[in-house]
Amino acid sequence: MSSSRPEAVAVFDVGKSNVRLSAVNDTGVTMATLGRQNSVDSSPPYPHFDVEALYAWLIDGLATLARDFEVSSVVPVTHGACAALVDDAGPVLPIMDYEFRGVSDIDSDYDASARDFARTASPKLPAGLNLGRQLFWQQRQFPREFGRATIVPYPQYWAARLCGVRAWEPTSLGCHTDLWEPRHGDFSTFARTMRWDSRFGRRVSAWTPLGPPIPEVVAATGLSSECKILAGIHDSNASYLAHRATREDPFCVVSTGTWIVVMAHGSPLEVLREELDTLANVDAFGNPVPTARFIGGREYTAICGADTGVTRPSVGDLETILASGALAIPSFADQGGPFRAQVGRIEGNAPDTLRDRAALAAMYCALMTDYCLTMLEAHGDIILEGRLASNEAFTSALASLRAPQPVFRSSDQTGTLRGAVSLSLLSRGKNPEPARLDLCAPGAVAKLKATRSRWQGLLPTSRRAGPRA
Repeated sequence: MSSSRPEAVAVFDVGKSNVRLSAVNDTGVTMATLGRQNSVDSSPPYPHFDVEALYAWLIDGLATLARDFEVSSVVPVTHGACAALVDDAGPVLPIMDYEFRGVSDIDSDYDASARDFARTASPKLPAGLNLGRQLFWQQRQFPREFGRATIVPYPQYWAARLCGVRAWEPTSLGCHTDLWEPRHGDFSTFARTMRWDSRFGRRVSAWTPLGPPIPEVVAATGLSSECKILAGIHDSNASYLAHRATREDPFCVVSTGTWIVVMAHGSPLEVLREELDTLANVDAFGNPVPTARFIGGREYTAICGADTGVTRPSVGDLETILASGALAIPSFADQGGPFRAQVGRIEGNAPDTLRDRAALAAMYCALMTDYCLTMLEAHGDIILEGRLASNEAFTSALASLRAPQPVFRSSDQTGTLRGAVSLSLLSRGKNPEPARLDLCAPGAVAKLKATRSRWQGLLPTSRRAGPRA
């Protein structure tokens, strides 16, 4: 490509709560970002994502970026537990919101067929968080539509909308779907029994260029016909790839957003425990990664009463909360995590100012993240990505709880952009550069470790054990 405009990778990042389209250069610097909320349509036949509105927004956004940048590639990055059922005319059914609880009416039949944690490393989750449960329910409710459909994971759905090529790659199948066996790198017995393994089309790598934009997209956006649409990746795996592509020694990535996802490279799969909601993700190279997570962004909001971006508490605010003795005891959401069956509460005097509530929420998320790291027997550097990486109360608290294990934070605002750029570089045969990281300074180490002991003493007795049964 030859142009006076700077070259950029367009990253289409579809999170559960928010959507962003960013122009990023090869060093990971964000040059432009457009954003909107991710909306769910509650109309029949079940709650679903409004993909047509999102597609129109994407096309307008790509047109905006194409005016200012020479877009060399587009990389879709999306949340997990989501797939499209499509034929040559498009979706045969709406793309389900994984929080739809109506799928649970088939649980007894589904669990008898699908539940196999020893092989899938996929725990039983509520609503549609196991993708296999969504598909099982859809096949029973809509057999005719399901029977003619190709199953396309969500990142590859967006790639197909732009280039017309259907494919799949393993990161979206390896995130608590019940459809994948991480140790063997292949479809699960359940997926084969349902004969879904032949319904996914062509397997590719996340960095595979599937093709150029289709003519209609070129005409609507001004993208070059030389632009490459990559297969794309599951969002937490994008955050992980940004570091895994340049590291071999044990390390851990903590991706923070609606979910806080803890992925520990170098930990054995034997640490995983189904009752604590741990699982194996599958990275872009097809390797299993011991993982723990909880819906920390939602819990932060429940405790604080405001989004993480509204008030970012300081280290001084954290010290005020430590001195008050207030504690948040899990759990404040029931979608996932080791304590999802418990009802959350505030122990001690609940703070009454926004900054103090935000500090309490940040400390809670740090205590939960520390708990997840311990469950996974995480070693080496801990790298914070996403929204909470800029929250000083959270970073200071976690650094104190993990001391002397080093905790770093990334400057990537979403935790996914550098991973998406890594895919673009790999697609061109280039090696990604190591990410620039800032060391997080621990605060009141002794106070926080004493607080952790008190907090753990208030946890359910069955959850106080170490990571092994």
